Amino acid sequence: MGNTKLAAGIDFPIIEVSRLGGGRLVLGKPEGSFPWQMVVVYRGKHCPLCTKYLRALSLLLPRYHAEGVDVVAVSADTAEKAALQMEKIKPGFTIGYDLSIPQMQQLGLYISKPRSPEETDRPFAEPGIFVINESGRLQVVDISSAPFARPDLQTLLVGIEFIRNPDNRYPIRGTY
Repeated sequence: MGNTKLAAGIDFPIIEVSRLGGGRLVLGKPEGSFPWQMVVVYRGKHCPLCTKYLRALSLLLPRYHAEGVDVVAVSADTAEKAALQMEKIKPGFTIGYDLSIPQMQQLGLYISKPRSPEETDRPFAEPGIFVINESGRLQVVDISSAPFARPDLQTLLVGIEFIRNPDNRYPIRGTY
């Protein structure tokens, strides 16, 4: 296993993927006036739990935006699969696709092989969330080896609100 887990507090690696709808998406570089970015890695169209998670994220999106967080989601799916899944979700956030195995390894994600051709046609990343602060540093990281072990999006949002409140002077944790 060549995966190295990303350490909290490091400069987030700049990774470029294809953007659903055209163009490129740069992970780690918030768009618009947002100072922070949250990158949500999801397994792909074959994962009903991912669809449910991305729907929940879409409902919370206005609050993430109000907190200054640009939200993007990315998978190893093809453009066609990503588009089909997003028809069901109708997210308000940007979707990236074609995340490569070397990019998954660079992010320290767990990678799974399809159980069957019916599941999907290529290796895919298990879930991961990366919250990148205004300095481009990894503020919060959560990597899972299974689709049913992910942070609660409401709890994560409350944590980001706490961190971003300057009165709290909350440092990046887990850097010992």
